[in-house]
Amino acid sequence: MTSTDYRHNHYVPEWYQRRFMLPGQTKYFRLDLRPDVVTSPGGHKYTRHELHEWSPERIFAEDDLYTTQWGPITNTEIERFFFGQLDSDGPKALDYFTNFKHPDADTPAFQTFIRYISVQKLRTPKGLAYLESVGATKHKNITLMMLQNIQHIFCATWTECIWQIADASNSPTKFIISDHPVTVYNRACPWRSKHCAGFHDPDIRMAATHTIFPLSLDKVLILTNLSWVRDPYQNELKVRPNPRLMRSAMFKFTDIQVGRSLTEDEVLMINMIVKRRAYRYIAAAKKEWLYPERRVSTDNWKKFGDGYLLMPEPRLIHMGGEILIGYDNGQSEHFSEYGHRPWQKGYKDEARERREWEGLDRFKAEWAVCRGARYIAEDYSYMRQYRGEDDAEDMARHRALLKRHARRSR
Repeated sequence: MTSTDYRHNHYVPEWYQRRFMLPGQTKYFRLDLRPDVVTSPGGHKYTRHELHEWSPERIFAEDDLYTTQWGPITNTEIERFFFGQLDSDGPKALDYFTNFKHPDADTPAFQTFIRYISVQKLRTPKGLAYLESVGATKHKNITLMMLQNIQHIFCATWTECIWQIADASNSPTKFIISDHPVTVYNRACPWRSKHCAGFHDPDIRMAATHTIFPLSLDKVLILTNLSWVRDPYQNELKVRPNPRLMRSAMFKFTDIQVGRSLTEDEVLMINMIVKRRAYRYIAAAKKEWLYPERRVSTDNWKKFGDGYLLMPEPRLIHMGGEILIGYDNGQSEHFSEYGHRPWQKGYKDEARERREWEGLDRFKAEWAVCRGARYIAEDYSYMRQYRGEDDAEDMARHRALLKRHARRSR
């Protein structure tokens, strides 16, 4: 091995980039959102080209991003062993969720996948800048050690989200990627607000925060806080119940929503979010996909999809959700739908339950009237009890409920 092995570090792995290239494509388009202004030897200033057609080997990478320096000793073990193992296991886990079908339930694939996206959010220049800020240190060695120590930081919150795998197969435009591919969106946090400035992202524990992770050209994973689906009328910046990080959480494969077919305008809106939340670079298989703002129906941050672009199908959401686990030795464990344990405050909260009952019922009615009787997605319980569409009695109830709410708000 040479001294340069493991020192050219891809913070967006090459294998992940290739998932967003067309068959037979060896190069794709990278757009620099903040091209450098340089001065020539003669004193003339000019802006570098913003658009390049390059291979994955050349983009989303920096030399020695993960290399540590201990005195005169240069160490590449983080790239070789930590990220090396992660990028070895990652493709199979992403394939699993890209092609997910009920009633499959692969726990090892889930564990690999959730750890992968947690680390992916931290390993980019934007993520590392955030860690430096949180850790109040400018020493790269300490930042990289912190990354390894808190690699599961987002896992519990995402585990308790509603998972939706949406499909762009029917859209001529496909998904783009950015230099920070685990993208966070909150409709109340405009992309130039204090929550989104520089390396900052809205906290994933804020009620209305969605996490977007493109899986391939045609598939995207959207994670939405359960408390937001149950009550999308609350303050978007309010923190979800049980916001504690780094704890145990339970995942239900049967609740994964699949089958949503996105329109081209919806794909353009998602690409707009990805572009706005990028740190500096985005990439796409086709040049025109890099400019969603040219064709999208609205660029109003708060009004994408009338404010509900990323929402899962609410008619598949139910109240309750306590999980009980029994073991062969007679012991058992209990989790609330928000991950509370029986001895923790919030495990039972009657006021919250009443508020969420009312919010969810209202949201289902609003959604049905706006979207129509047919469900946009399905989970495992829906597939087992298939109803092609809401029946007339349910639709009448939804309309009546919305009228009552309209009268109250006058």
